[in-house]
Amino acid sequence: MIIGIDVGISTTKIVGINEDEIVVSPIRIRATDPVTSLYGAFGKYLYDNQIALSDIEHVMITGVGAAYVNSPIYGLPTDKAEEFIADGLGARYETGLDRMIVVSMGTGTSLVQCDDDGIRHIGGIGIGGGTLAGLSRVILKTDDMKQIVSLAMQGDISNIDLQIGDISPNPLPGLPKHATASLFGKAKSNAAREDIARGIITTVLQSIGSSCILASLNSGIKEYVLIGNLTLLPQCKLVFPGLEKLYKVHFIIPKYSEFCTAIGAALCYHKG
Repeated sequence: MIIGIDVGISTTKIVGINEDEIVVSPIRIRATDPVTSLYGAFGKYLYDNQIALSDIEHVMITGVGAAYVNSPIYGLPTDKAEEFIADGLGARYETGLDRMIVVSMGTGTSLVQCDDDGIRHIGGIGIGGGTLAGLSRVILKTDDMKQIVSLAMQGDISNIDLQIGDISPNPLPGLPKHATASLFGKAKSNAAREDIARGIITTVLQSIGSSCILASLNSGIKEYVLIGNLTLLPQCKLVFPGLEKLYKVHFIIPKYSEFCTAIGAALCYHKG
């Protein structure tokens, strides 16, 4: 088995890829620092799946927290995988697509283009889970993601975002009346917490979606594969279909979306 580990600052994701290149029981562990998180995830993964160290051929680590790990994990052969390559390989494994833009929605958001020329990082934006947590701390006085999501599910986005219908009696060319004219452009100082939570999440997801579309304008690519923890937000099922309809593109959230980078790290070993 090849072990792939995506080491974040406080969260580590780990998967095993067996000899048939099948993903085995991915898990995620939170801890106060990346090294504790890594070893905690590794130990739990071995225990839960009854895997012996002798069953493991190689360990591949990636992610920003990988910089803190400079020795073999539990004495096993260990190497580092380049994170953007891991993003691309993981997304290709999960979707079967060759041409796409992989959208890694982490603390910020990175964009990786996959096509006939290979896998390469093409940019990103400083908007992501960190933005969502930070704005929620400042405005809602909480960064409890379950609470924020629960509030947002009860919110009305039309009380927060200025829509085309608010500024024009008729749709504009290519823009229906419900399209967003200005994120938070309609928010009042006494807006309900539920509406604010919905607005914060919508702002983050719409900004990410728009960046994908703009980044791919000259490539002909209209397939965007979303990976990372933000793909677990239920609001993804509301925001991205709206962008699909508006711009005639396709956003894909694969089965193991939050584990794609760890999967790709393991596949880096298979691919040499």
